[in-house]
Amino acid sequence: MSKTVVHVLRHGEVHNPDQILYGRLPGFRLSELGVQMAKAAAQGLAEREIVHVVASPLERAQQTAEPIAAQFGLPVGVDERLIESANWFEGKKVSPGDGSFRDPRNWWVLRDPVTPSWGEAYRVIAERMFAAVHAARVAAEGREAVLVSHQLPIWTLRRYVERKRLWHDPRKRQCGLASLTSFHFDGAKVVGIGYSEPAAHLIALSATARTAKGA
Repeated sequence: MSKTVVHVLRHGEVHNPDQILYGRLPGFRLSELGVQMAKAAAQGLAEREIVHVVASPLERAQQTAEPIAAQFGLPVGVDERLIESANWFEGKKVSPGDGSFRDPRNWWVLRDPVTPSWGEAYRVIAERMFAAVHAARVAAEGREAVLVSHQLPIWTLRRYVERKRLWHDPRKRQCGLASLTSFHFDGAKVVGIGYSEPAAHLIALSATARTAKGA
């Protein structure tokens, strides 16, 4: 059977001066540091056999994919299944310590952390991401593909493949800015999962990483 690798890349840092949860809102593009992170991710993949590049339709994901696609002379495809998760708090300021989660007006929205009640169901996220990965596996069979997505969808996908419960503590996600979660296939079967941070040297400079607001 053929061995294929599908790398799922989180986008780089986003310019977000108002520090809101931007979710699926349009107009949120990479910061200058985020552009550097995208280039670092491309450099980290330079020796790989990438034949297929696809990204979430959101600007920050498309931008992150561009230097990788250019490096291999490929177009950037779009897959709606890679999009950020829907979230009730989209457009609002939500961060640890700001009181959002203690505000009684939000309690009904926060009533169920398992599904969760404030956004797209983890199961739905996992299934659409897994379908996107398999489509990329078929397109790159025997070689390698890159998909660019967002932190929560990537982490939910990984937990799904590892057969772990999907609800989790967001503070414990292993999915840094411009990080690669790589799914190794033998035929259609996942036989390994790797993780790397080609932009690790830039993450320490990132306000997003320090405040945990990236998506």
